[in-house]
Amino acid sequence: MLRRTLLLSAIAIPALSACASTVGAADPMAPLPHDTSSHARPDEARVRHVSLDLTADFDRKVFHGKATLDIVARNDAREIVLDSDGLVIRAVRAGTREAAYTIGEVSAGKGAPLTIQLNGPRQIEIEYESAPNASALQWLEPAQTASNKRFLFSQGQSIHNRTWIPTQDSPGIRQTYDARIVVPADLKAVMSAEMLTPDGEPAGEGQRAFRFRMPQPIPPYLIAIGIGDLAFRAVGPRTGVYAEPSVVERGAYECADMERMMDVAEALYGPYRWGRYDVLILPPSFPYGGMENPRLTFLTPTFLAGDRSLVSLVAHELAHSWSGNLVTNAVWADSWLNEGFTSYIEGRIGEALFGAEHARMAEALAWTDIQAALTTVTPDGQRLHWVGEVDANENSSAITYDKGATFLRTVERIVGRDRLDSYLRSYFDRYAFQPMTTQAFLADFRQHVVRGDAALEARLMLDQWAYEPGIPSNAVAPVASGFDEIPNYVAAFVAGGPAAAAPWEHWNTMQRQRYLQTMPRQLPAERLRELERAFALDTIGNMEVRFDWLMIAVRNGYQPSGPAVERFLSEQGRGKFVRPIYRALMDEGAWGQNLARTLYRNVRGRYHPIVQAGVDRIVTPA
Repeated sequence: MLRRTLLLSAIAIPALSACASTVGAADPMAPLPHDTSSHARPDEARVRHVSLDLTADFDRKVFHGKATLDIVARNDAREIVLDSDGLVIRAVRAGTREAAYTIGEVSAGKGAPLTIQLNGPRQIEIEYESAPNASALQWLEPAQTASNKRFLFSQGQSIHNRTWIPTQDSPGIRQTYDARIVVPADLKAVMSAEMLTPDGEPAGEGQRAFRFRMPQPIPPYLIAIGIGDLAFRAVGPRTGVYAEPSVVERGAYECADMERMMDVAEALYGPYRWGRYDVLILPPSFPYGGMENPRLTFLTPTFLAGDRSLVSLVAHELAHSWSGNLVTNAVWADSWLNEGFTSYIEGRIGEALFGAEHARMAEALAWTDIQAALTTVTPDGQRLHWVGEVDANENSSAITYDKGATFLRTVERIVGRDRLDSYLRSYFDRYAFQPMTTQAFLADFRQHVVRGDAALEARLMLDQWAYEPGIPSNAVAPVASGFDEIPNYVAAFVAGGPAAAAPWEHWNTMQRQRYLQTMPRQLPAERLRELERAFALDTIGNMEVRFDWLMIAVRNGYQPSGPAVERFLSEQGRGKFVRPIYRALMDEGAWGQNLARTLYRNVRGRYHPIVQAGVDRIVTPA
């Protein structure tokens, strides 16, 4: 086990400044910034606890049951406003009495306000049912799963949980929760919470119920559920893998380093405060690489490369246990506080486990992504703190993730690694289980690190990073020696040399990606054939590398790889892969457009609603 002891004496921790403390948890009604993605009015009344008692109806593809909400409110508050999207409300009660409620007009992208009158009791019970097309939920048929049994999973981020839970669906309104979930007797339920009944309990003929508890307050988008034929394998004292039985051993092999990752993160940033850290490997239609649901990260099976070459995904989701879950962006315009911090911590975990050169290569790939984003993203979207109209479900990962991480690496270079580590550990301690804004973070950093040092303030360029487009001049492009020879191999191949001259078998995933990503955009068919045959790229098990190859093939209209494109888009539904390939196909004239439209018509139903919405906008009708 790798352990490192950090001393906090390098940075004193005085009382919070007034500016920084405006986003806090000591006062349950502490002011919050306005969240344009929610109908909630948390300055009047807000949800503090959600208790779910729901039945999963696989035949109708709905949850039905009740949610009981504990509320805190101003003394003069007469109503509370919740978020609801497609929910069918059967009844609302406050104590033993019916409570008056109204469902307001639907707003595009954020559903409708559910306004409930408050008369006395600060607890309300809502009897309801979700809609079959709830965007947070994907109900899979047996043929879509490895075990040939039905499966359900949720994806709440950013504002989808309002489609199955009536609550205030805003990241700044942290809530505890508990749940009783009734499922078919041959299936198992898991949630982003402590499992109180691992084997379930009787719940009527052909059914059993599972109970859960999350005592720490979390942003509501992190309430998550999975239901399926699930097995479990421990990989450490606090870590393990849930997956379908035929997948679980592969998952346990890939995730063997999770306990070591936790040791590294704890040594850097303080104790892991969530109890266990398990992962759930989902069927291929899961729309993201991973989702950092507390205690139970959800993972795509596309990371199962067979050689642990893609476990940086696990490191990223684990890092969210501090940045994102413990301290959370209060509004989605500040999502870099979740993702940029997490990408930085992911790099630190990777460096500790796999070496400095591994980290430099990852940084260099990310730097290339940032440069590409700067040519396509609007100036407003290039800021860490987004301005203007912000769609909670849309952001540029190269800015939110990679520019955010580059900012923290720039701070590290200027103030020193030990000083930044000490600050970040104290930051996570002070703001544990609280929301955060860019303004409050910068105020806190200035108080604890800058301390009025005008020269240091000028070198850091904090406001330029946070509030201005582009990359400030104090950024330094990362250099990875592992990439030094790759341009020569690319040039030799383009000049007509054999692809096999490249030391492919000795390269790691990132070197292979760099090789493919730096190939010319246009290549002759014979060169593409040579490249594919040398490395079996149409079928290579590493999905990141296969994606890079298929993007080359599509952009060149290379029809021999058309069947590989179809398989790739049919066998998994990860948005990071799916959307760019459909976009590239639609840019390739009749061949690409016909393939995209025909294929999408056949496989659309296999994708999660989140991915469907994105591809619908790309694959326009003929």
